Amino acid sequence: MSEQVIGIIGGTGIGERLAGVEGGERIAMDTPFGRPSGEILKTRIHGVTCLVLSRHGDGHLLNPSVVPYRANIYALKALGATAVVATGATGSLREEIAPGHLVICDQVIDRTTDRARTFFDRDVVAHVEMGEPFCESMRRALIQAADAVETTVHARGTYVCMEGPQFSTRAESMMHRAGGGDLIGMTVMPEAKLAREAELCYALVALPTDYDCWRPHAGGQDKGALLAEIMANMNRASDAALALIREFLRRVSGMSAATCGCPRALELAIWSDRKKVPRAAVERLRPLIGRYFADE
Repeated sequence: MSEQVIGIIGGTGIGERLAGVEGGERIAMDTPFGRPSGEILKTRIHGVTCLVLSRHGDGHLLNPSVVPYRANIYALKALGATAVVATGATGSLREEIAPGHLVICDQVIDRTTDRARTFFDRDVVAHVEMGEPFCESMRRALIQAADAVETTVHARGTYVCMEGPQFSTRAESMMHRAGGGDLIGMTVMPEAKLAREAELCYALVALPTDYDCWRPHAGGQDKGALLAEIMANMNRASDAALALIREFLRRVSGMSAATCGCPRALELAIWSDRKKVPRAAVERLRPLIGRYFADE
């Protein structure tokens, strides 16, 4: 993974802290899919060029259903990103995944319903493979960096992505557990699907902040104390995630080039007759598909 440009999409608690990195260039841009969640900070961390974006925007004003996922991924790709490390707060569906731990997810169950989930909604038809929704090269690199983190890092986990913004009912939480979910959150989809369409390596560091409602909270705990506990878990997990990402970046320049198929995800995925794809569509999607239409 040498000479990579790493996009970092920070979720709750992480985006603001990474976006506060001193130095670098702040970039505001438009895309064919609207504006990204906010300015993108182009900076260097441990000698690696990074593009840092806060998923929920400055001040956390964008709820998970209205985050401009397409604009975010398109902007990172257009600015030269080759890989994305994302973080996101989650609830835990498993006793062994305790609040404050980290999870390098390996699978997703997509239960979202109201989000634009593809760049190819008109003019071009593309069907990318999603059997393994996270880049295995990126996952291995993050797992190898886990020895720098003072918390438990789980090397696998299935993330159930719900629509939100409301949290689950207890019956839903039990269903998610029975269906194989390990974590419940609201943001990894369609982000991971769009990253695959953009031929970006993509990995997620999930931050469990509490147990989902399948596991009742301790009796007698008032809501203020419960919220304070969740925020403390968030801060602890955020510290650990930042340490993990920094160690990953410290090591990334010495890693071999990615051997995954992410950078070639569209190679066999475009089913449209390329001679009939409108030139305007090619230009609109040029950062994503331009190399497949070089002779058109």
